[in-house]
Amino acid sequence: MINSFIRKLKLAFGDSEIRFRIFFLVGALALFRVLAAIPIPGVDKTALAAFFANNQFFGLLNIFSGGGLSGLSIVMLGVGPYITASIIMQLGTIIFPQVKQAYFEEGEAGRAKFISWSRLLTIPMAVLQGVGFLFLLQSQGVIAHLSSTALIANIAIITAGSLLLMWLGELVTEFGIGNGVSLIILAGILAGLPSSISQTLFAATAADIPAYLGFTVLGLAMIYAVVVVSDAERSIPIAYARAVRGAALSQGAATYLPIRLLQAGVIPIIFALSLLLLPQMVLSMLGAVQVSFAAAAASWYTAFLSNAWNYGAVYFLLVVLFTYFYTAVTFEPHRVAENLQKSGAFVPGVRPGRETEDFIGKVVNRVTLPGACFLGLIAVMPSIIQGLTGVTTLVLGGTALLIAVQVALDLARKIDAQVSKSPSANIKKC
Repeated sequence: MINSFIRKLKLAFGDSEIRFRIFFLVGALALFRVLAAIPIPGVDKTALAAFFANNQFFGLLNIFSGGGLSGLSIVMLGVGPYITASIIMQLGTIIFPQVKQAYFEEGEAGRAKFISWSRLLTIPMAVLQGVGFLFLLQSQGVIAHLSSTALIANIAIITAGSLLLMWLGELVTEFGIGNGVSLIILAGILAGLPSSISQTLFAATAADIPAYLGFTVLGLAMIYAVVVVSDAERSIPIAYARAVRGAALSQGAATYLPIRLLQAGVIPIIFALSLLLLPQMVLSMLGAVQVSFAAAAASWYTAFLSNAWNYGAVYFLLVVLFTYFYTAVTFEPHRVAENLQKSGAFVPGVRPGRETEDFIGKVVNRVTLPGACFLGLIAVMPSIIQGLTGVTTLVLGGTALLIAVQVALDLARKIDAQVSKSPSANIKKC
């Protein structure tokens, strides 16, 4: 395995196109980390550190900002607004026929139109999230009270930073290797590891060593489970009808339809985080404009989420529900059954048409349940550990771990595919 890895690494850097893509990826991520180190004006770093230490929920949001939120940098929103806009556009495929037609029926031109709409929607999403965060952080004393001019300037800065990261991510997708948005999130996760590990080691005592060893074993087990479940799928056998060509009767081909266990990926976690964040942001904005009930409601909601068990139970339930929801949006049994029937394919033992649609729908529902429960369990693992042990200095970030492993696996597949297509690899095979 090691020899194979070294050989592929040599092939990758031996091919000029792959080498350019790798260096472009590294340069783009380095630029992102530089931008993440530039804070917006008026930040109280002590209050900011205390705020994130006492709020696990915003620690999770920091993951999707690529680490920019914890430093209130000019890219503090990260790619969150673009992800939110993409999710809204996905929901739009259910509500609006024009969006559905563009996404499913118009081919590459429709996909390009869909992406353009997502980009435009990112702007108001970034403005709304920026306003909500600034009001919330002002109420917590993390940043000083801003005048109207300073507030508008900060909103413009962080909106521009989010749009810049969106553009950078798309450049990485086009000229680099892998999905640029996912890689930006991965870079933020990895960038926070050294400081987290060093803080944990400095705070450790001899009595904590067994707990930390247990966390290490549990972390490795979680990585193994994520790798296995990410590749797990239920295969539905598909056969093609026999074709008569002249006097010859050709045997129909056989293949299978893969139904992945994690069909929705990490999108349900993003859905759940967005929904958990929405009430707090809205209440903070209402409190800033002196709405009477908003301050008390915001305090109650913050206290409710601060309880590890309350937060974990709500988070788990939302992840499971959104897994089913997003799978229903992106995987339509009716469309799959219709395409199979048009291409002369069928599921052995199942009649084409309505019965095939019902059969595929039942399989998807059965497969989605264990995948949704696994996704929810990984997401709330930090809350479970906190509730059982009371240890908060070292918490396994299940969400971060899930994202990191899935993005790393996808990047490895993309690099392997690039190496396989390179001329030097073909020469080696010969």
